[in-house]
Amino acid sequence: MKVKILLNPYANRWAAKSKVPAVEEACQAAGLDYDLVIIPFPGGGKEAAIVALQEGYDVVVAAGGDGTVSEVVNGLLAASGDSPTAPLGVIPLGTGNDFSDMTAIPRDISESIKTIAAGHTVPIDAGRVSLDGESHFFDNNCAIAMEPMVTLEHIRMTKTSGNIRYVLALIKAVAKLQAWHLDLHWDQGDFLGPAYLLSVCNGPRTGGLFPMAPDALMDDGLFDFVLAPDIGKAKIPYLLARLFRGTHIHDPQVTYARTSHIEVISDPPTPVHADGEILGESARHIEYAIVPGKITLLTPSH
Repeated sequence: MKVKILLNPYANRWAAKSKVPAVEEACQAAGLDYDLVIIPFPGGGKEAAIVALQEGYDVVVAAGGDGTVSEVVNGLLAASGDSPTAPLGVIPLGTGNDFSDMTAIPRDISESIKTIAAGHTVPIDAGRVSLDGESHFFDNNCAIAMEPMVTLEHIRMTKTSGNIRYVLALIKAVAKLQAWHLDLHWDQGDFLGPAYLLSVCNGPRTGGLFPMAPDALMDDGLFDFVLAPDIGKAKIPYLLARLFRGTHIHDPQVTYARTSHIEVISDPPTPVHADGEILGESARHIEYAIVPGKITLLTPSH
């Protein structure tokens, strides 16, 4: 099989660029028939994945963090039509690496490349989100309200790295927090009122640290979602402490449920992120739909 590796040099605050020799050495040791290219600009992974398939590559590998994986997934999905995607490989070079950790892909470069070379695939679900009519895919998590506020703060922080950056961004976002009025509908329920957070999850963890949807499965044809209403700012630290342990879902004021579809009207318009990347800062009408078994993922065989 011919493998195209798309390496994002910006991942983990440019640290990924220094991993190129290690990636090349591991590919050669694994006997992989590969070409490695550097993604030339932030956000370029989608187009690079489409081009790789047009050039006849059998497998496309995202070498980077969660944002890189999401870009490549969007490219593979754009090229797949009604069929499952071409196989996706992942070499985790990011900070949080939520997607690869949750799919048991080794963080070790050599081991992740051995996983690609072994060729074992599984189908997993994709999520589709539409913001005021414009669609985007995600593989792990997409959220409105508080969670993308944290992402915006995370992006603005330039002097801190690692998981502590997520924690500091969370503190800054909470200090600015206000409730959004949501008109929300899902398969078996609805909600109308002020809320702080709606997190729609294909996988269980987000932000490198937070088990937002601890029971989520990536191959069950359903989203797990978390809805936190306006509980009052005084209770937020308590709820966040539970979030770190994944026990927030048991709070009686929190809705934790499964669905294949969600529709939201937000007032005021809300920021939206998917897989850690900001899609928009002022969306009013948001729709989610699950796409079962759409992504073909190379994972370790068990």
